[in-house]
Order: sequence, then structure tokens, then C-alpha cells
Amino acid sequence: MDPIYTKTYPVSWDQLHRDSRALAWRLLNIEFFKGIIAVTRGGLFPAAIIARELDIHLVDTICVSSYDWQDKKGEVEILKTISGDDEGWLIIDDLVDTGRTARVVRGMLYKAHFAAVYAKPEGRPLVDTYITEVSQDTWILFPWDAEAQYIQPIIGKKQE
Repeated sequence: MDPIYTKTYPVSWDQLHRDSRALAWRLLNIEFFKGIIAVTRGGLFPAAIIARELDIHLVDTICVSSYDWQDKKGEVEILKTISGDDEGWLIIDDLVDTGRTARVVRGMLYKAHFAAVYAKPEGRPLVDTYITEVSQDTWILFPWDAEAQYIQPIIGKKQE
């Protein structure tokens, strides 16, 4: 974990599902969406849940790579975009963190409604709708990045 992160917020599959459904509820009466654009890869799971809940059958992706696997500070690279008018689309991402990726996506699809399940203060102004805000120094541990294992109780850590 990067030294700028002092806290961890673990998200289970169940929690991600609940939060994605909550986002769908919030989006329900905003406007009619002709389709969803999932920001890959993190936006794929919430986009599938929201597509089901809002009965949206047109789902596309914008494929973005914004992290170098070694230092997590690579340049934002667009691997796949969408063509045509961006009006009426709903962009879904799992998280807006520093806003680097969101700025690029927003710049290409400025008429679309941008929603994220989780938002941090630096990226929050770039999304139209979100469910949960976490502090900038919190690492969100998504279920696809974790596995279940034994951890020592908190009381045992204090004795070390």
C-alpha cells in the first residue's frame, strides 16, 4: 500500500452490491439513460448491477489504464473509447480518487452523467452522483483485489 494511505476500507462483494444498488436508486429519477458506459476495469461490476436495476440493456465500455503496476502513477492511457453522441449516457466507475481518470473520461464524454459508487474529496467534484465518500488517505480494498484470510485481533496488535 502506498505511504499516502493511512487507512484501509475493505469492501466485500455483498457491500459492493448493496452500494451499487443504492447508486441505482439515486439515479432512478434523474433522467432517462439510453445506455451505460462502464469505466474498465473497476466500473464493470457496478455497471452490471446498475444495468440490471435500471433495466438498461445497452452497455459499453471505455477502457482506461491509469496505473503503472509498479508505482501506481502511470499516465492515463485510453485503450478503447466510444463513438457517437455522448448525450443520454450514464458513465459508471467504482471509485473517483484523485480525479486523473475522471478528468480524461469527462473530457471525452462531457454530456454524459458520471456516477461512481465511492468518491474521495479530490475527485468528488468530477462526478455528478456518488454513494459513499471516503477520505483521501483511505485505500479502498475492493473484493477483486483481496482474498479471505485470518487476521490477528486488534487487541493482539497492541501487544506487539
